[in-house]
Amino acid sequence: MASWSEFAADEPRLADGIRVLLQQYGPGFGYLATVRADGGPRVHPVSPVITAEGLFCFIIDSPKRRDLERDGRYALHSFPAEESDDEAYVAGRARPVTDPVRVALLAQSARAEPQVDWRLFEFTVDVAMLTRREQQVAGIPGLPPGRPAVRVWLDPNAPAAVAAPLTVPQTRPTRLSRDVQCTAAA
Repeated sequence: MASWSEFAADEPRLADGIRVLLQQYGPGFGYLATVRADGGPRVHPVSPVITAEGLFCFIIDSPKRRDLERDGRYALHSFPAEESDDEAYVAGRARPVTDPVRVALLAQSARAEPQVDWRLFEFTVDVAMLTRREQQVAGIPGLPPGRPAVRVWLDPNAPAAVAAPLTVPQTRPTRLSRDVQCTAAA
């Protein structure tokens, strides 16, 4: 499980593109998917905090916090951009931050309300994906108009189920094409 800073060090351009989409409206804004107790998905709007140290989220007392405390698996998706159909996605495990000094510093820098019952979680990165749908941004020669450019990073130390090759929909070739680029740290 890579930290955001480890992922960003390995793939700085990809991490920056994801950060830009998550923070396109100022403070972070995205949708957090968690796993309910019955195994079903749950989706919530959240304000992720990205620092040089990691990817964090202050979570109030809620079903999403109980989901993360019970089963730390998460997926985070950017809020739709106004100017494009670009999107960012990160998935991994959420773990509570228990160091009071670290919590206090992040709370102060993110202006987390001290009177609210929140807990700080750090999100590790097993999978990161950035999809660009603007042809001039994608810049991939030979890419048919309207096809998105997708960049994917898989943590090489993630569990085998996460690091398995991407499943490609039946409408695409069975091998990874130029518009899907997978990278992993060596």
